[in-house]
Amino acid sequence: MKKNVMICLTSVQWQDDEKSETELMTRAKHIRENGWDIISYEDTSATGFEGSVTTIKVDNGRNASITREGTANSVLSLEIGRKHFCQYGTPYGNLQIGVYTHAIDNTIAKDGRLYLKYTLDLNSSYLSDNEIIMTVQE
Repeated sequence: MKKNVMICLTSVQWQDDEKSETELMTRAKHIRENGWDIISYEDTSATGFEGSVTTIKVDNGRNASITREGTANSVLSLEIGRKHFCQYGTPYGNLQIGVYTHAIDNTIAKDGRLYLKYTLDLNSSYLSDNEIIMTVQE
């Protein structure tokens, strides 16, 4: 069953010992289906991807994906302990990036929380360490 929820999404990025953090509070849709939590929301100018819809799909702790469709298109595949090569669309063109996942902690069903930690590289050169911390409230 699809539910309307409010999410608070904190995105933390480390690059060359510099930390940047953004926070987004927005309405979203939440579906629990076949052991997967699926959260989708419309991006705004605050995310830099206005006109796109982002969907985060996560199982009980081993796999996740972050898909963006619209003005920018990308799919990041996350699997603990494994590197995936993914297409990442930007307003300036597409990039192929490597995604190595360190942690996926999905407790949305229990306490409305999701934590993702991963490293990105571009052409096998380190790009950034990233964390996503999300809370989901009905």
